[in-house]
Amino acid sequence: MPRKPPHRDPAPTGRSPAGRGPAGRNPADRNPAGHRAAAPQPESAEPQAKLQKISGLPAVAALFAREPGRVERLYFDGRLEAQVAPYCQMLAKARKPYRLVDGEELAKIAGSPMHGGVVAAVQPKPVPELDLGAARGWARAGRPLLILDGIGNPHNLGAIARTAAFFGMERLVVSDHPAQALPSDAAYRVSEGGLIHLDLYRAPRLPALLKGLRDSYLVVGTALGGSRPLEALAADPRPPAIVLGNEEHGLDRATLAACEAVVTLPGSGRIQSLNVAATAAIVIYGLTRGLKA
Repeated sequence: MPRKPPHRDPAPTGRSPAGRGPAGRNPADRNPAGHRAAAPQPESAEPQAKLQKISGLPAVAALFAREPGRVERLYFDGRLEAQVAPYCQMLAKARKPYRLVDGEELAKIAGSPMHGGVVAAVQPKPVPELDLGAARGWARAGRPLLILDGIGNPHNLGAIARTAAFFGMERLVVSDHPAQALPSDAAYRVSEGGLIHLDLYRAPRLPALLKGLRDSYLVVGTALGGSRPLEALAADPRPPAIVLGNEEHGLDRATLAACEAVVTLPGSGRIQSLNVAATAAIVIYGLTRGLKA
């Protein structure tokens, strides 16, 4: 007697956006677009391990607006079912899975209970090396630069990126300092989409690069005991390249020596210094908006 061929679930199509991925809900459930979901399809564990997680609706919305092709999977809970429906449609057309899950499973996927109701699993984005020639072109267009040299806390990285994007900066440069944090799940979450709106670059041999930038940028470092107030730099016609250093040790001596100016924010004296993310917000505003208006 001939053997019966194994049953295969239909793959999701663009007309019926169904691909909820592994261990999904009952196939009789309906997805956010109102269509009946196909049975879950098996996924390879190998690609999953290489994907980065981006959580929270602001960050996920920025991701689908700017780089939707990076998204491989989407997970969400019932609170955001209506809001993520357009993203599910996009993934269905690309034949990529998405799933409606409960809060406990979403926390496991995100690696944190602070997931904001939605998590995208994405292909990591390469961080190219900064090219001086390109940077000079940005300077001629009046575009400022933000440079981080040893910001080790991913939450600080995310907060700084959020500030930079809020004030309209377009690029963020990170040095090869051994303590420097790179984009991570936590940094993406805290940035609220800021890291997605910024183009990221690497800067090995930062002191030499800063010296190369000085013909087109006003290279400004921040440190305790600096001698220049922000107001003294406002008249410079060059856009600023703002350099922020490690949370505990500040900027290295060689990096400080490569800066044209070093500024300190004056305070009451009761507290020695500000958190680096707070310092970044004040300096970015002062050098790109408040003192140039």
